[in-house]
Amino acid sequence: MAITLRTVRAVCPHDCPDTCGMVVTVDPATNRAVKLKGDADHPFTAGYLCAKVNHYLDRVYHPDRLKYPMRRIGPKGTGTFERISWAEAIRTVASKLKAIAAEFGPQAILPYSYAGTMGKLQGSSLDRRFFHRIGASLLDRTICATAGAAGCDVTLGTRAVMDPEQVVHSKFIVNWGSNSAVTNVHFWTLQHEARKRGATIVTIDPHRSVTAKKSDWHLAIRPGTDAALALGVMHVLFRDGLQDQDYLDRHTVGAKELRERALNDYPPAKVAAITGLSVDEIERFATAYGTTKPAMIRLNYGLQRHGGGGMAVRTITCLPAITGDWRHPAGGALLSTSKMYPFDSAALERPDLIPPGTRTINMTLLAEALNDVNDPPVKAMVVYNSNPAAVAPNLNRVHAGLKREDLFTVVLEQFQTDTADFADIVLPATTQLEHFDVHNSYGHLYVQANPPSIPPLAEAKPNTEIFRMLAKEMGLEPELFSATDEQLADESLHKFGLTHRDL
Repeated sequence: MAITLRTVRAVCPHDCPDTCGMVVTVDPATNRAVKLKGDADHPFTAGYLCAKVNHYLDRVYHPDRLKYPMRRIGPKGTGTFERISWAEAIRTVASKLKAIAAEFGPQAILPYSYAGTMGKLQGSSLDRRFFHRIGASLLDRTICATAGAAGCDVTLGTRAVMDPEQVVHSKFIVNWGSNSAVTNVHFWTLQHEARKRGATIVTIDPHRSVTAKKSDWHLAIRPGTDAALALGVMHVLFRDGLQDQDYLDRHTVGAKELRERALNDYPPAKVAAITGLSVDEIERFATAYGTTKPAMIRLNYGLQRHGGGGMAVRTITCLPAITGDWRHPAGGALLSTSKMYPFDSAALERPDLIPPGTRTINMTLLAEALNDVNDPPVKAMVVYNSNPAAVAPNLNRVHAGLKREDLFTVVLEQFQTDTADFADIVLPATTQLEHFDVHNSYGHLYVQANPPSIPPLAEAKPNTEIFRMLAKEMGLEPELFSATDEQLADESLHKFGLTHRDL
């Protein structure tokens, strides 16, 4: 008799704006996933995945997956471990955290996580509750997007946003610091559809990226000079009367002062000297941008990762106000759709549990936190959804800090990463196919549920379950940690008027 395969709709967990819908095919006889593809019914994913996620099953079933809890038995950094039971692992971690909190205070404990999964539950729910409840140091998660987000927020009150699917109606599309054809592939497909309908695609990037090569026009700007180019564009717009004065008068503050600054301080010749572009390129781009409706700018985070990056984003997001492109569904600017989702993050993370006066440590200053901070010193670090030994700035000092014998390090991971090599305890974590989660996106407007497609492999456990076990072992209030993942999802979704069953 033929076996009927079952399918599960899942969600890509990666730090990517596309947040693709996936369809997983499972053999029920073996509970093994045998096929994975893009969800053809998902309006944004449209049935295809990127080259990386097309091979996600190779990751799930890779022979090097961490299978069991492990305890270090060799020098830190050598990756020498022995297998232990979950009971022993949780008991060891809980007792060590208790002892450190008793001797040095709970702020000697530092969580370290970022976007290893973008799921609301496995990324930022019971983990945050746990560290808030025990009084651990807070982590300022700034390593990627903070400057650009701040630039948008101070200018617009929120992120620069439009419905990405509306770009097919745009007539002038600017990829400003965005290699969309590689890092935002479904949005690039929509741009390509817009070009079929007559749109012009421009890419502003110091590097001749794949997107730049495929665009109608590449402006090879000097790195770090994006704000100057934006001000030069403003100069041309105001000089030639291409501004939407009605929009400026009705919907902006400070337009008069901005006009004076752009006209007085940023003529095209000066901007050309700053940016490395020619005067003709600046004039042509500004005129095309100001006369083609609707025009939209796809900002991305590369251009804000330098001194003045936040102000560069702030300046660029003023351009659609000057031209009035914010009036149009297919116009304006797009950095992130993340603020469009009314998830109740406070219900998941419980910031009300944070003790008054708790310090905050910037994740980009991990090297300093591990080597220089003494009030109290960082004596324990719990790492999940991140690999700081490979990604944190000043790696030599990060490694020196991780090698400290008086630093107790716990790592939740799928593989033996650089950071796991420095751990005292390693706990095997599930992949996206093995746990429940819910997702928003920063590149489209769809909320999605990710039910588990297969049972956890070997002894791997979801992050949520690991923090439940730690909370229980440490004697924390059961009511803070007893909710199932599905119940947590419902807590986060109530502002939508939805439950996880509606997704």
